[in-house]
Amino acid sequence: MLSQEVRTLVKATAPVLKTHGEALTCHFYARMFRHNPELKHVFNQGHQEGGQQQQALAAAVAAYAEHIDDPSVLAPVVTRIVHKHVSLGIRPEHYSIVGKHLLASIGEVLGEAATDELIAAWAAAYGQLADLLIAEEARLYAQSAGKEGGWTGWRAFRVERKVPESAEITSFYLVPADGGNVPDYLPGQYISLRVYVPELGLMQPRQYSLSDAPGQGRLRISVKREGGAGGAPAGSVSNLLHTRVQEGDVLDLAPPQGDFTLRAEQATPVVLLSGGVGLTPMVSMLNHLVARDDGRQIRFVHACRDSSVHAMKTHINTVAQAWPNVRKVVYYENVGAGDQPGRDYDYAGRMDLQAIRDVAVLPDADYYLCGPLPFMNAQRKSLAELGVASDRIHAEVFGTGGPGA
Repeated sequence: MLSQEVRTLVKATAPVLKTHGEALTCHFYARMFRHNPELKHVFNQGHQEGGQQQQALAAAVAAYAEHIDDPSVLAPVVTRIVHKHVSLGIRPEHYSIVGKHLLASIGEVLGEAATDELIAAWAAAYGQLADLLIAEEARLYAQSAGKEGGWTGWRAFRVERKVPESAEITSFYLVPADGGNVPDYLPGQYISLRVYVPELGLMQPRQYSLSDAPGQGRLRISVKREGGAGGAPAGSVSNLLHTRVQEGDVLDLAPPQGDFTLRAEQATPVVLLSGGVGLTPMVSMLNHLVARDDGRQIRFVHACRDSSVHAMKTHINTVAQAWPNVRKVVYYENVGAGDQPGRDYDYAGRMDLQAIRDVAVLPDADYYLCGPLPFMNAQRKSLAELGVASDRIHAEVFGTGGPGA
């Protein structure tokens, strides 16, 4: 338990961290990678280049300082971080490295304001947080290892099939190279995958949502080819997967993780809302629900730019036609001359839940959202305006807090 003096000192830095936290975290990452370059293989260098990781860490550090008196309010954030760390193979020894460079960065960035008392207070606060994360991560590591077919760390998987789903998205069907079993997972979870990127000279990890129901004897991910061709970090891994990885190749995978999961034990209706490649965990949830055939009402509402990037169209249409409890609604932002309403899309423009409230808003339903941040914010706002309680809305966002590219 932290003393009142420590909590007061740490909390007093919250306003400074909100204003200058990104400068601190930029300094921290540069310092850590300079002294411990081996960690470049662990961290997403695309997020480093774009600044997303620095922004995310700055926000997390400021939030921890602000809520140091009652860190339990940050429990959802901590849970998400723990799943991400386990997926990336973060171990207890990494915390001492991070702590060393974080404390040194506080002193170097804040200068005279970083008194010995303040550094000692942050050392105590960081130690408490590290102990909490390490304990939760140990629990998840044990859970992953204890499953039938489970493992921890990295395991070799062979690309059994590579299937284009749209102009931007390709599915990879993955089976264990050792011939062993695949563990069960929860619909909505993701895996970490790592590959060597020659342009960066690094092994690079990325998280990708599992895009099919569990229990298939293999794993499937559906990867959007992001901008950044030619070696730019932003899309280096997704471009490599699309252009260089072929059927028969072997990739390193970490076991499934993630807290954005279907509440499968409930009997409530399910509304799946996705934008772009955000449909991948939704397809996993949909396939799982229809495989169970429990009769609950399901709505699959998807938005994408146009028909060329509309992934898994035939599969979704087939499911909606075969199962009377499933209804699908598709929005195309740009409708082409050959696109047919009802077959290719249902509405033109961006997703508008107000306009389809009779279809998409169901009593006592649980709502699952996944897609780009602007899409997520817009749908959250619409659901709130339609009277949906916040505890009925479950969201995943692609970026530093969740699956990436």
